[in-house]
Amino acid sequence: MHNRIFGIETEYGLLIKADQPNVSPSWIARRIIEHLFAQKKHGVIDRHYRGHDEPPGNGGFLLNAGRMYIDMGHLEYASPECHSLWDLVAVDRAGDWLLQDCLEDLGLSEQVSIIKNNVDHVTDATFGCHENYLVSRDFPFTYQGLGLLMPFLVTRQVFTGAGRIGVARSVEGWIGLDDIEGRGMPRSRKAAEDAVIYQISQRSDYIVNDFFEWVQHNRAIVNTRDEPLADPERFRRLHLLMGDSNMAEEATLLKMGTTGLVLQLIEEGHAPEGLDFDDPVQTLRAISHDPLQQWMVTLSNGKTVSALDIQEQFWEAAAKHYAGQDEETDWVLAHWESVVKDLRKGYQAVVGRVDWASKLWLLESFREAEKLKWDDPWLKSLDLEYHNVDPQAGLYHGMAEEGQAPR
Repeated sequence: MHNRIFGIETEYGLLIKADQPNVSPSWIARRIIEHLFAQKKHGVIDRHYRGHDEPPGNGGFLLNAGRMYIDMGHLEYASPECHSLWDLVAVDRAGDWLLQDCLEDLGLSEQVSIIKNNVDHVTDATFGCHENYLVSRDFPFTYQGLGLLMPFLVTRQVFTGAGRIGVARSVEGWIGLDDIEGRGMPRSRKAAEDAVIYQISQRSDYIVNDFFEWVQHNRAIVNTRDEPLADPERFRRLHLLMGDSNMAEEATLLKMGTTGLVLQLIEEGHAPEGLDFDDPVQTLRAISHDPLQQWMVTLSNGKTVSALDIQEQFWEAAAKHYAGQDEETDWVLAHWESVVKDLRKGYQAVVGRVDWASKLWLLESFREAEKLKWDDPWLKSLDLEYHNVDPQAGLYHGMAEEGQAPR
């Protein structure tokens, strides 16, 4: 694509069988890191402190130029910096494979599952999938400049979301009661939680700011910390916290590729205007929670449009200016147009390509076959199994194996 470097940081969950009460996630994470570097020799482990929270042996650099380490108790994989979207998806998958391979080598794959999602359904804690985009130091990193990006980021979850049952109930993640006002539902926290059976994004409940500098407890749609990890006089790194971890390769490509094109639109002065929201955070949650999947939003100018209308405007601008730019750009434009058009037909039209739709289709099929209610714990366990990175156990991998998810 356009002269841009991309990167993804993925935090993984560890699911331990109930009959293993003495096995802790932190112990498993430590075993995997030690095995990855000491036995498998897939990289070089850190021998010195990288920071107060990164002691020697906490992680290391991999042979593919990525990094595997433990961050706040979670295994985290930082992809190498990639100039190509195809390379980015390949190294993203490589992180899944490395962890699963270590788990099997250690003889733990029957007791432990590595889950590539963003929510602990028991504690409602969240862990992230952070996106990184290299931009010029001249990029308009102002409220006005980033404001052009906000409508795109808030609405792209219609094809990048990973989906989840229910809402966040903890103090860390919370549901805005205003999101459901006007739908004839009682205005109370319990009513709000019960009203959302399934939502399209896992991270939307945990985002509480549009822009903010730090990454913990006050998560923003755009993280504004100036840490370029490159020549600071020439570059800046756009760091996004609000995205979901994707299992579908097409969703990963679209998430990163469409965002890259919108950044190019902003850099070159072609981004659509007049699509601002009065409250981007509330709009983010409202779209995710919409049970009818109509995703209607009200703009600051009072106009009501759908999230798909907004995505279509960004696609039209990108297609007008960048069609024919290169092979990857044309792929992104074609699939961006296709997924937006197909979403207008209903979620079944994007099963296999969009994670929240694939998972909803699997859950609905199973629920109807077994005559289950949405609050049945069995469904939450299937929700997690969709994200299992084990090709022999993960529900997404089962769909891919049967040809229901393109690779």
